[in-house]
Amino acid sequence: MPVTRLITFEDAEPLATLLRDHRAFFAPYEPVRDESYFTTDGQTEIIATFLARHRAEQMEPHVILAADGSVAGRITLDAVTKGAFQSCGMGYWVAPPFGGQGLATAAVAAMVRVAFHDLGLHRVEAGAMPHNVRSRRVLETNQFEEFGFAPRLVHIAGQWRDHVMYQRLNDDWTPPV
Repeated sequence: MPVTRLITFEDAEPLATLLRDHRAFFAPYEPVRDESYFTTDGQTEIIATFLARHRAEQMEPHVILAADGSVAGRITLDAVTKGAFQSCGMGYWVAPPFGGQGLATAAVAAMVRVAFHDLGLHRVEAGAMPHNVRSRRVLETNQFEEFGFAPRLVHIAGQWRDHVMYQRLNDDWTPPV
């Protein structure tokens, strides 16, 4: 069974439910969000934007699936850039009831395959706050290498937060023909 799949409009309700039910858990790791973010309509709008960016080949938005096929989180390849850069950024989250099951690790591995084999990219970048040990471990398990420190990179929970930066390179990359 796949651990990720392309996001669909049918995912709006389960995503909104996970985000709403576990809002306190996510708060220290997320930007301050408008109330609409936690609604099905708000998630539907986000999915519409994600799918438009997917059609424009700028993003690869997926949901993370639990063993029973239910939605457990979200993972995206964003800022997909071709040409000389051949790179993207990765972001992901898994809801607390599904934590510790290896879903984030498996989802990151699956999306690295998408980035390298389906999109033909050379590099995937991801960042994690220094104290987010679990997210850092997911990246390190997936052979991401720490390459730097970005002070005050992202505005999270009302403050600019530092991030440890990671990358994974596609050593088998060849130029498209």
